[in-house]
Amino acid sequence: MKIYNKYIAAIALSLVLASCKAPMATVIKDEVKENIPQNFNQEEQQADANTNSGMTPWREFFTDPNLVALIETALKNNQDLMITLQEIEIAKSGVVAKKGKLSPTVSAGVGAGLRKAGRYTSEGAGDASTEMEPGKPVPDNLGNFEGGLMTNWEIDIWKKLRNEKDAAVAHYLSTVEGKNFVLSSLIAEVADNYYELLSLDNQLDIIQKYIELQKKALEISKIQKEAAAATELAVKKFEAELAKSKASEYTIRQQITEKENEINALLGRYPQPIVRPKETFMSTIPQTVYTGIPSQLLSNRPDIKQAELELKAAKLDVEAARKEFYPTLEISATLGLEAFKPSYLVKMPESIAYNLVGELAGPLINKSAIKANFQTADAKQIEALYEYDKTILNAYLDVANLMSKVKNIDQYYQLKSDENKALDQSIDIANQLFRNSRADYLEVLMNQRDALDAKMELVEAKEKQLSTVVDIYKSLGGGWK
Repeated sequence: MKIYNKYIAAIALSLVLASCKAPMATVIKDEVKENIPQNFNQEEQQADANTNSGMTPWREFFTDPNLVALIETALKNNQDLMITLQEIEIAKSGVVAKKGKLSPTVSAGVGAGLRKAGRYTSEGAGDASTEMEPGKPVPDNLGNFEGGLMTNWEIDIWKKLRNEKDAAVAHYLSTVEGKNFVLSSLIAEVADNYYELLSLDNQLDIIQKYIELQKKALEISKIQKEAAAATELAVKKFEAELAKSKASEYTIRQQITEKENEINALLGRYPQPIVRPKETFMSTIPQTVYTGIPSQLLSNRPDIKQAELELKAAKLDVEAARKEFYPTLEISATLGLEAFKPSYLVKMPESIAYNLVGELAGPLINKSAIKANFQTADAKQIEALYEYDKTILNAYLDVANLMSKVKNIDQYYQLKSDENKALDQSIDIANQLFRNSRADYLEVLMNQRDALDAKMELVEAKEKQLSTVVDIYKSLGGGWK
């Protein structure tokens, strides 16, 4: 018995020693997170951490009731959001599955069979000389009826199963952050499209006013032609300009239809009119945005938190894969009733059968599959780190670029406003001179075209003003709270 115990101990020791050769995971320093700047613009003073627009709930950030109603509908019906919610449920089931591996499995079963052993075998000869009861030998056709409980349990001596469970939990939490990022993106997308739609409405109004202006200019040119103050060429030029403007009107109408349907698609519904007040668009003042400090992006932006949790899950997966090199300890047991005739099952304790086995096993040779799994997990961990760093860097650059854009687009809008005022005055002057035959039709056309382009650009500048504020609100991590 002592020799047997020494033999078992030697096998266990060899397994442990073999497992000591398990490779180590790659360790890479996260310099991007450690070196994140103190502010978004190195030329400015440190920002106040308490003034961060990304922390403002979206219902407080957006004040247009029509836009708020559209966002609320999108949050209820958007298909991408619904898909993300199901991904969360899938990840939650993964946590339950991994957690279940930590507990023993217990199952119940019954079985029946028939077997005949050869007479000239040790089993057959033994059965032939054995009496189950006085005068009743063991039958040649030996039945087997059994029923009972079976259990199996892998003892988590190296915390491999707990690492797998923790990795599943981190992945589940990352899907929750992924849902928050979808929320933030969805709200920003609805708002951007809403402002683009208002911009198109105002462009349509401008082109329609321009068409009326062209009609009047055409009538004047015809009158001047009859009075020999203008030529047929002037009439045709105004007719061509009028046709061009009418064609542009239908182009804008089509863009409005497509933009409405794009919003309806985000809202998860079939095409229907989008309620909006186009008259107040040009007088809308963009929200003032406060950026806070860059380090707040780590806690505010859902995509950064999602990438961080995926990195945590990847690291735990590496640890679990590394511990595959270690021996595993499994305990299995059965307890039930067994007899060759059903009537004997009730005879106790003779019919009681049980089995208890403990097994310690570990890989010794041909570990290529385990090595490959470990190398794959290690590479995925490094990949997750790079994805995390890239997300942080892109988030910082997004905010820095958009803050610069806010300032420049404000200046651009102001200059375009000045341009429009000057061109409106030049149109009145050109028309007056044309009526008095002191300016030709080309000067009138060029002034009208310049004024049209300037008005269109002013409307687009207003839309960019509002959309840029929405984008920076999203970039700061706003919209999902």
